[in-house]
Amino acid sequence: MRVLRGRAASRDADRAVVAAMLDRAAEDGEPAVRAWRPHRQLAFGRRDARADDYDVAVKAADACGFEPIERSVGGRAVAYTGNTVAFAKVVPLDDMRVGMDERYEDVTTAVQRACWRLGVPARRGEPEASFCPGDYSLRDDGKLVGVAQRVRKGAALVSGVVVVRDSEAIADVLDPVYAALDQPFDPASVGSIADAGGTDDPDAVARTVEQLLVGDADAEVVAVPDLVGSDDSTGNETN
Repeated sequence: MRVLRGRAASRDADRAVVAAMLDRAAEDGEPAVRAWRPHRQLAFGRRDARADDYDVAVKAADACGFEPIERSVGGRAVAYTGNTVAFAKVVPLDDMRVGMDERYEDVTTAVQRACWRLGVPARRGEPEASFCPGDYSLRDDGKLVGVAQRVRKGAALVSGVVVVRDSEAIADVLDPVYAALDQPFDPASVGSIADAGGTDDPDAVARTVEQLLVGDADAEVVAVPDLVGSDDSTGNETN
């Protein structure tokens, strides 16, 4: 299994890394895993982009210091502070019509076990009016993890987000964004690993999630900056 570590030098380059993971798995049949700290941004889903006041939501994100982008996988808007961890597992497919539930279950279980290892008793489900609602979420008092899936010919991408810290900053930007999108949202529904009594170190979270997603597979570690250009290897970015 190929394991990609680190963050690319720009948001666009970072997104291209995940797209390349999917392409490669479809071509050579090798699965891949990545857990990293995306640049500060607010990622809108396709349904968000069709909302009547989407332009207002974009302006709200920008005004709060979160660069707005549109993503091809997932549901509603998600905020990344620079301390938030994203994860992606790519697997080759023989038949894109089967296995979706099993892939969701595999990844959600792995990330839940990572939360447990980090000292957080995460359980399935999410609070009412939470960000990016979905069937494969993890919570403690607030939502900690969301999981989404994209399927194409030859490969599937199961990806998601872990809120490590900065729950207030995430709630503060998502509140006006979801209001503009006319979607229910309760700022109190945002949790974090740190709020639940776990570590506030995003790198520790990323490595633990990576380890559980890889499981027993033999891993070939590749540094993302070496693939696509130099970057701050620490990934430090604060509010």
